[in-house]
Amino acid sequence: MSVKNRKFTKVRNDHVHEKAEDYVEMIQELVNEQGEARVTVLAKHFGVTPVTAHKIVARLQREKLVTSKPYRSVFLTEHGKRLAKQSRERHHIVYTFLRKLGVPEPIANTDAEGMEHHVSPETLSKMKAFLKTKI
Repeated sequence: MSVKNRKFTKVRNDHVHEKAEDYVEMIQELVNEQGEARVTVLAKHFGVTPVTAHKIVARLQREKLVTSKPYRSVFLTEHGKRLAKQSRERHHIVYTFLRKLGVPEPIANTDAEGMEHHVSPETLSKMKAFLKTKI
């Protein structure tokens, strides 16, 4: 496979996982704040229909990231909790890195939301090391 094909394959795979990461992060946040996460609240947060949110939650169930029963709240499995934690940590590192570069807070937050899903482990490690030297 050519370098160009590997690059596009990585981006496509990142996009597949991006939605799952966003949803598990939000589910964890809702559980922490409200004690539960409901599909209707997830739909409203992500600006999608409840049917779309339900389909995504069903996919997360198949991937063993969440548990849910019909007409009940959604909760993360241990695997889902780990993914949510990893995603939050990546977001924090990217966001903090951008802020250290002087990017304004709202822009850094928006950019970090997209970048966190695509940054390689190597780049993330370098960002983290850079931040340790700049603190």
